[in-house]
Amino acid sequence: MRVHELAKKIGITSKALLEELKRHKIDAKSHMSVIDDEMAELVASELGKAQGATPAAKAPAQESPAEEPKSKTKTITAEEKPAPAAKPPVPEPPREATKEIKKEMPAADVRTPPPAPAPEPVRQRKACKVSLPISVGNLAQIFELRLAELIKALMEIGIFANVNQLLNEKVVFTIAGKLGIPVERQEEDEGLTRMVTDEAPRDLKLRPPVVTLMGHVDHGKTSLLDAIRMTNVVEKEAGRITQHIGAYGVDIPGKGHVTFLDTPGHAAFTAMRARGANVTDVVVLVVAADDGIMPQTVEAIDHARAAGVPIVVAINKVDLPAANPMRVKAELQKRDLTPEEWGGKTICVEVSAKTQKGIPELLEMLLLEAELLELKANPNRSAQGTVVESKLTKSRGHVTTLLVQNGTLKVGDALVCGSFYGRVRVMHNDRGKTVKEAGPSYAVEVQGLSGSPEAGEIFAVVEDDRVARKLAEKRALELREKAMQSAMDKHVTLEGLYSKLQEGSLKELKLILKADVQGSIEALGELLDKMSTEKIQLRMLHAGIGGINESDVMLAAASDAVIIGFHVKADVQAEVLAEKEGVEIRCYNIIYEACEDIKKAMEGLLEPVLKEVIVGRAEIRQVFKSSKVGSIGGAIVTQGRIFRSNPVRLIRDKIVVFSGRLASLRRFKDDVKEVAEGFECGVALDGYGDIREKDIVEAYKVEKIAARL
Repeated sequence: MRVHELAKKIGITSKALLEELKRHKIDAKSHMSVIDDEMAELVASELGKAQGATPAAKAPAQESPAEEPKSKTKTITAEEKPAPAAKPPVPEPPREATKEIKKEMPAADVRTPPPAPAPEPVRQRKACKVSLPISVGNLAQIFELRLAELIKALMEIGIFANVNQLLNEKVVFTIAGKLGIPVERQEEDEGLTRMVTDEAPRDLKLRPPVVTLMGHVDHGKTSLLDAIRMTNVVEKEAGRITQHIGAYGVDIPGKGHVTFLDTPGHAAFTAMRARGANVTDVVVLVVAADDGIMPQTVEAIDHARAAGVPIVVAINKVDLPAANPMRVKAELQKRDLTPEEWGGKTICVEVSAKTQKGIPELLEMLLLEAELLELKANPNRSAQGTVVESKLTKSRGHVTTLLVQNGTLKVGDALVCGSFYGRVRVMHNDRGKTVKEAGPSYAVEVQGLSGSPEAGEIFAVVEDDRVARKLAEKRALELREKAMQSAMDKHVTLEGLYSKLQEGSLKELKLILKADVQGSIEALGELLDKMSTEKIQLRMLHAGIGGINESDVMLAAASDAVIIGFHVKADVQAEVLAEKEGVEIRCYNIIYEACEDIKKAMEGLLEPVLKEVIVGRAEIRQVFKSSKVGSIGGAIVTQGRIFRSNPVRLIRDKIVVFSGRLASLRRFKDDVKEVAEGFECGVALDGYGDIREKDIVEAYKVEKIAARL
């Protein structure tokens, strides 16, 4: 309540009330000052009581002070001396009334100013849990801020984002620190980016191996797969396998189960690994006994080694008259795949897809290899695994082949796979039969996902549809943001090798070498092997004869390698894929040029060197004064050209007296961008006016030149 309102309520003037409040040390500076409502009521009550017995207080305009009670009149006459009757003043509260107020009012309220309200204790805000990356709109809701406020704060730190743009961890924590909001990172879908490996040992049980067949063209991979299908003790006839789903299993009576991925080409094998899915436990290398090691066989070996999986060799076509298994084993030994019977560790099995010779032994060896690897998983948990393939059909919609790697997948489970989600409505095995569940290392075909995820995508079973949808939408936002910002991680390049070396993030340079003849490979390989240093080691990931193909690019993408071509080129498909995956391809015709470029990259000599180049000189012939610009030098260009954008220096008696930029460059009255040699011009220096005759204006530029040995 304001002072004048309280005075009117009590029935006295504002001035009198201000004096009374001041006497009692209540802070009020003018009639517009505000008094706390509780204090106002107390003052009004006490002053009202004090004046209740005073007729003048009740009706000052009608009654004279003489009609007041005697005791009160005496007190006023002796102490206050009221004004003449002609101008009757508004009576002030008598001393007795004042004493009464002092006596009855709380001391804290009258004698001393009311204590300032104690500052409320700063409430410790609970840390906001943020799942990263997060959109600007969602972050504003979590921070309890208006969207405009958050966008403004982001702009202040140099981030110009819209409502749907995703923010990474660094930006979120930076803006939270600026706003004083504590945040914690919340991991929601950690299991969707990697397989859970921290299982209790007592929960783990042995699981079947997952096997991929690889090898050279026409060495019998498809025939061997068909023979293995017919060996299935559950379904004797191959024709009973009604549909192909990319993976299938073989049961061996009393011994176990083997799951085969129907991706015999190493390109498909590496494509899955390039997406972060290493689903293969064992690679079966198929080599024809009558043909031996061929270029694609070498590629398959390199791909398997890059993946770090064991290799079992199946020497096929041993039934042919020209078969020579011993020659094949000798060639394998040269590739560091020494057979067991020769004292090595590589299992070699002689088989015939036509006669089915050795196929049971091959399956037994695969189970033995799995036993040595001690492949285990926990079947009593929610399922996780990898997408083998997916497709869209007219009759069944989105159909996805899933390989369960941990846990057990059941009909009705809610799952999320990349940016897609759904419930498992129907499951079929590799024979087309409906199944209710699938354990570790088993592949099934499922229906119910909202889309078709890419091969190699990780899937996981979650609590319910709501959680699955939330995680899928978050993943979709993340993928969209990466596509918009072209945030795909780039692989190592020779130009970027120096910065990676400086950061300490690179210790090994992986190379894939393709050449026209074997002799070139051997010569170039020997030279490159000698170039390893303490800082960085050169590793030849794969070397082969022929042009650069998609398989080479996929291997480079999966292993973060550089492809070197010698007298060969990349085909169109490989170039398109390399551009998409960010893989560098370097082709050379002279062997020493290849070695020199790699050596420069290793030593960091590809870091550009800054070199100053003089582009023009002008001599000051006359100096003019300008009220706007200052000193203007009338000059003539004696060498090269003077550009308005070039940095310049002013030289006087061979001493540089100024370095900076031109404030103005003119031809007559026109501003120009450049003046050629032999022409006159007017120049003004930015921030420097001491220009004299015979001074030299020298214009230059800084060029980046690659360093050389």
